[in-house]
Amino acid sequence: MDIKLGDNSGNVARMIGQLDDPRIGQAQLVVFPECAVSGYCFESRQEAWPHAESIPGPSTERLLAVARQRGIHLIFGMLEQQGQQLHNSCVLLGPSGIVGVYRKIHLPFLGVDRFVDPGREPFRVYDIGFMRIGLHICYDGSFPESVRALTLMGADLIVLPTNWPPGADTFAEYLPNARALENHVYYMAVNRVGEERGFRFIGTSKFCLPSGRSPSVGSATEPDIITGSVQPHIVRNKLLVRVPGKHLIDRLADRRPEFYTLLSQPHGLKRDESA
Repeated sequence: MDIKLGDNSGNVARMIGQLDDPRIGQAQLVVFPECAVSGYCFESRQEAWPHAESIPGPSTERLLAVARQRGIHLIFGMLEQQGQQLHNSCVLLGPSGIVGVYRKIHLPFLGVDRFVDPGREPFRVYDIGFMRIGLHICYDGSFPESVRALTLMGADLIVLPTNWPPGADTFAEYLPNARALENHVYYMAVNRVGEERGFRFIGTSKFCLPSGRSPSVGSATEPDIITGSVQPHIVRNKLLVRVPGKHLIDRLADRRPEFYTLLSQPHGLKRDESA
């Protein structure tokens, strides 16, 4: 979808309106982009703050009412006020209420992420009955450890609401497929289109199968809806039998974590923001 900066009420109305699109049909889960409620390209924390909301709050309550009426689950991005903290968050809600909130951990020097506080809660997987969902946001997808952690926690589908700008074209083309393949999970990356303060967002939303193939790819320039089907039993069996007794693959059981300890060590690098 295209998103209007700072127009929380209007953006939520557009999200609700899209649920009437016949392409959505009988979908049980609908996913919208990162910062779908508020927009992304704010120039300061002070400018962004009035467009952040508590959870629960006005936007989540409007969308929750729709989820209950339609009997569906929704995932969408928004700016969140949590006390004095400002977060780039995504919300999973359904007929029973707010299921979970994820607060973006990895923050690029871009848009509102220059001014928000990093999330501090660990990754979680949410069981909504017919599948288990892992959440992360945009730049988090550049860190394969994020998706591997969600996979180890039992996610069937991993969702990435995102705002990919120019420069992320190769990420959009390759990495969702790679994350699905290397973890044997379903992977959904949901991006926006349109322009905001000089940034043109590149669309190309994807639904990826655990094989790494992407049967559904969205437009790079126009609002679009893509659909896919998740079959949890396929991804819960991580043992892939290519040739019985001769070629077996299990990307979780075949790991050697004792050789990966460097990945959990803190680094001493500092970003040069004057570059």
